[in-house]
Amino acid sequence: MKKILSILLLLLSSSFAEVLNQYPSPELLNSGITIIDIRTPAEWKDTGLIKGAVPITFFDERGNYDVYVFMKELKAHVKENQEFALICHVGSRTSLLADFLDQEYHMKVINLLGGMDYLHKKGYKTVKYEAK
Repeated sequence: MKKILSILLLLLSSSFAEVLNQYPSPELLNSGITIIDIRTPAEWKDTGLIKGAVPITFFDERGNYDVYVFMKELKAHVKENQEFALICHVGSRTSLLADFLDQEYHMKVINLLGGMDYLHKKGYKTVKYEAK
């Protein structure tokens, strides 16, 4: 009985998740949605950015992160209850971060599957990253 209740609670809790996992499409990229690129500055320089994307590093080159600094920058670009998208190189970092933002901050996140690698394979042309 406890096992059935545990499974039921797990299924119910996951059904309320705000994370939407989807591959980037031209419709989404051109929709005006805020896209946060969480890669590193070196990655931005190497491959460029999605036009209009906001570059805010989450994990540095060593895998370290500072939630407070990231959240301060994120909140400057994303309003409360505003849906936004996250992108990284292949989608693994954004998957972790999207789940965290959903669980801890109840944010409406779209995790862009395949990341920039997927977009490049589809022929998407990026814009040059200009350091501030």
